[in-house]
Amino acid sequence: MTSPNLPDLVDSHCHLDFPDLITETEAIIARARAAGVNRMVTICTRLKNEPKVRALAEAHPEVFYAAGTHPMSAAEEPLATLDQLVALAAHPRFVGIGETGLDYHYTAESKAIQQTSLRIHIEAAQETGLPLIIHARDADQDMETILAEGMRLRPYTCVMHCFSSGPRLAEAALEMGFTLSISGIAAFPKSQDLRDIFARAPLDRLILETDSPYLAPPPFRGKRNEPAYVAHTARALAPVFGLSLEDFAAVTTANFDRLFPRAARAARAA
Repeated sequence: MTSPNLPDLVDSHCHLDFPDLITETEAIIARARAAGVNRMVTICTRLKNEPKVRALAEAHPEVFYAAGTHPMSAAEEPLATLDQLVALAAHPRFVGIGETGLDYHYTAESKAIQQTSLRIHIEAAQETGLPLIIHARDADQDMETILAEGMRLRPYTCVMHCFSSGPRLAEAALEMGFTLSISGIAAFPKSQDLRDIFARAPLDRLILETDSPYLAPPPFRGKRNEPAYVAHTARALAPVFGLSLEDFAAVTTANFDRLFPRAARAARAA
């Protein structure tokens, strides 16, 4: 139960199994709760690590998980199969497919295998009804094309994780009914263009994340990020929408619950 003096926040995307965070799990979760961050989704980026990530979700009622093959790892890891992803999705703490996507900034040489992997993950989201979790960097046109191609075949839900792409991809994603996720990048002083994109989006299509241990918002920029810091991103972005921190938290948490109904049901049952 959230204290009446705290916002009710969710960190929709973090990496609690990464070396920077795994040694402090209990303390990190305690600091998150103290900041009003009552739930978090930890993301497995290589399927061989899924048992470790699943164990975190099983051990902590605040933690849910998702799994997929990160695009930057697509050329190094065995290609995920539809059956494999569907089987993982049977776990009650498993709430999303991915992260998957396209990254041409660092790994453009593997774009063909990234695209194949992305299509498999889209099919898994369609088959399971769980939301697709997308990483997109320097690949806006191909990303729009492949996501739209999948949508024409069979509808699915999707979140554009840590959205920092251009306005055209934002508009295309929103037209397909997708959600944009706001990370600490949006709180950086020079991110006005990104804040403008979020300001034009329907308020019911926005959620919050840290992507910790990366991308800490001010006043922690350049330091290790953690789920508690989603409160700083929320505080910085609430005025963009003319909302108080508490109201912005309530809206983005309600949006999370609609996008991740399995996590919402578990929270109601707790």
